[in-house]
Amino acid sequence: MARRTGSADLPLHGGRVPPWLATRMSSLGAIITEAIVHHYGRDEFLQRLSHPFWFQSFGAVMGMDWHSSGITTSVIGALKRGLGPLQEELGIHVCGGRGQHSRKTPDELRLLGERIGFDGARLTRASRLVAKVDSAAVQDGFDLYLHGFFVTDDGKWTVVQQGMNGDKRQARRYHWHSENLASFVDEPHTAIDGPAQGEIVNLTDKRAEMSRAAQLELLTGLGPDRIVSELEALTGKTPAQAMLPHLVMPDHHDVRSTDVFSRRLHGTLAAAAERGPVDFPELLLTPGVGMRTVRSLAMVAEVVHGAPYRFRDPARFSLAHGGKDRHPYPVPIKVYDETIRVLKSAVQHARLGRDEEMGALQRLDDQARRLERTAQGPSLDSFIATERAASPDLDGRSVFGWERDLADPKAAG
Repeated sequence: MARRTGSADLPLHGGRVPPWLATRMSSLGAIITEAIVHHYGRDEFLQRLSHPFWFQSFGAVMGMDWHSSGITTSVIGALKRGLGPLQEELGIHVCGGRGQHSRKTPDELRLLGERIGFDGARLTRASRLVAKVDSAAVQDGFDLYLHGFFVTDDGKWTVVQQGMNGDKRQARRYHWHSENLASFVDEPHTAIDGPAQGEIVNLTDKRAEMSRAAQLELLTGLGPDRIVSELEALTGKTPAQAMLPHLVMPDHHDVRSTDVFSRRLHGTLAAAAERGPVDFPELLLTPGVGMRTVRSLAMVAEVVHGAPYRFRDPARFSLAHGGKDRHPYPVPIKVYDETIRVLKSAVQHARLGRDEEMGALQRLDDQARRLERTAQGPSLDSFIATERAASPDLDGRSVFGWERDLADPKAAG
């Protein structure tokens, strides 16, 4: 039976990802995917996508708003663009998306089935059932508006979809995974993300099996009077929903010390200082960028190699490349582009059987885990202040413009 992994509160945010960031997110998302597939296989990538905490961290490390519902749309869009040219090589395909794109999912699956050879009709049915369960069988006050379907050449799949509650300005993300899925209506979710809304009618809960059967009986033969009497008898007797691990995504945009596990941040900084000179000597010759890029690479390496428990603080991953809204600081374009370049080089060499660079990234992650037990470092506020001060020299950019222009209005004119 598919397992449920938790839930999260997601503030509902509007706006669009600027083109300069969307392009980079597509590149970085695709390269991270390639690295995961290289090390662990594409089934593992589907498993990662079905984990809500990893998914949020994945979006944060790419420079998207670390806490908002917009991560769902932007990550799915970035992967659809970035993995498109690689789908034949990786055997991973991204269908659907937001709004009208979600309604195209059945046609996309049918065409993929004809081209690749898997059962497109079966997957189309799965897509529709997933959407129907989360919109009808789980009555939690959220209306679905996004449906992303990730499928491999051998027909395995993960679905990430999201609903919104406009009145409460909140979103809920639902994760599905085909592995060990025995039923669409009996605890099929790997996770349900979103704010606690009091009592929720979840007819997919295993404990609702008798309820589903009873509803069919009521509807098929007992008539409206019996339905009313049964409802009156049940009033007040519904058991509370079981509590799941719950990740709270706060409303505040700024990254605070309570949002980050400091010891893990200090481990990352210490590992970059220790492994960088050994594994990335040529990178450290880049003035003002080298060591800073190694720190970002360490966080990206954790997204590739980290175990699920390490993603309980998605805010930490926003410290790799900042955020488009200037929180925790503007996106350092020089660092972001250097991260992409190093990762791309590592993946390209790995394709040729040369794993030295990929191995260096894994050692960087391993060292961070060892050092986080003893490493000391700056406070989060001090770290962010240092990044903001360096932002103009690192081509810091946000939706508000280039940081150097904001720091010197005369230059902008």
